Amino acid sequence: MFSSVDDVSARLAGTGYLASPAVATSAFLAARLGKPLLVEGPAGVGKTELAKAVAEVAGARLVRLQCYEGVDESRALYEWNHAKQLLRISAGRDESWDETRTDVFGEEFLLPRPLLTAIRGDEPTVLLIDEIDKADVEMEGLLLEVLSDFQVTVPELGTITATRRPFVVLTSNAGRELSEALRRRCLFLHIDFPEEELERRIVRLKVPDLDEALAASVVRVVGALRAMDLRKAPSVAETVDWARTLLALGAGALDETVVRDTLGVLLKHQEDVQKAAAKLDLDAL
Repeated sequence: MFSSVDDVSARLAGTGYLASPAVATSAFLAARLGKPLLVEGPAGVGKTELAKAVAEVAGARLVRLQCYEGVDESRALYEWNHAKQLLRISAGRDESWDETRTDVFGEEFLLPRPLLTAIRGDEPTVLLIDEIDKADVEMEGLLLEVLSDFQVTVPELGTITATRRPFVVLTSNAGRELSEALRRRCLFLHIDFPEEELERRIVRLKVPDLDEALAASVVRVVGALRAMDLRKAPSVAETVDWARTLLALGAGALDETVVRDTLGVLLKHQEDVQKAAAKLDLDAL
């Protein structure tokens, strides 16, 4: 998939994803070693976008499992098309159960979900298991067979093993501690908010019409906000949104009025807006 770490950086940049050396190295090793990549960090730092960018540069199909509390085997692996099975049973009333069972538990009645879809694919595939920390602990147990041996066991059909391993990315916002068994099967990458210079490059890439000096000011203000004890610090995506907001307003520079009137683009809780309005000192930046 990638020839070197520099190749990763260059090709991801071509999709608009500016990867740090640590991100590029981890993506290269995950592809070269065939290991799942567990990406942890705060919301909005580019964890999900990394999987999308890898899929784009590799020309691979992106298969996404969005995790949430209560997601189970039928949503993650597969389930049977019960309505179609009942119709088949009704149509074959004169058959023995052994004859009917052979049909109703066949491929025609199987509904593959993201994990099985990724395992069975014979084309380049990126499997994104998004926000695994939101799923129940039982879900991790379900993933162990998939991530260890890249296979899925369907009792009625047997074990289905991948003929072409997908590139697997698991993301976590660290909402809960993940099991050591799951972590052992993965390479680990922590993505934090980018350094000022990298975030400025991201803003300039995503909002090319923004003046360079204003882009630098935007990044400095966002950095100051992240240093405050906020309920939710602004993400990189929100930095880009703010840059677009300023461009739409025709703001040539940051002043107290512009910042105060647009804080709602960066901060999504009233107590954070009030704290930022009281503590943010533009002159000190």
